[in-house]
Amino acid sequence: MTKTTTKWKKAHEFTSHLDHNVISIDGGRQNGFGPKSLLLSGLAGCSGIDIVDILEKMRIQFSDFEIDVEADQTDEHPKVYKDINITYKIKTAKENEEKVKKAIDLSLEKYCGVSAMLRKNSAIHYKLELL
Repeated sequence: MTKTTTKWKKAHEFTSHLDHNVISIDGGRQNGFGPKSLLLSGLAGCSGIDIVDILEKMRIQFSDFEIDVEADQTDEHPKVYKDINITYKIKTAKENEEKVKKAIDLSLEKYCGVSAMLRKNSAIHYKLELL
């Protein structure tokens, strides 16, 4: 079981605790992540961890791995993400491109629980940029 504890600080600011880790949440995004932005970061982190593990098992050399996630929201309340676009940027040899795509597909379609949850409501698209 995972348990977080989130404490109100002031206005729309909170701190959320998991074991000895703390993140700042701010609805105004001045002093922390907005709650929905955390979902996008969670998606990037979840997928990124999977991809690193898969590429290491494939013995693919890579570096400079970065993930950008953008999303459009609906206009009506509750405002939810309708389209999520992920850009994976990774430095690796051109001949590894198909293996990297396979790792991304495995992550988004099979292993990443955050992707599975978000996909129930939002279309998830990705592109790969080799550096």
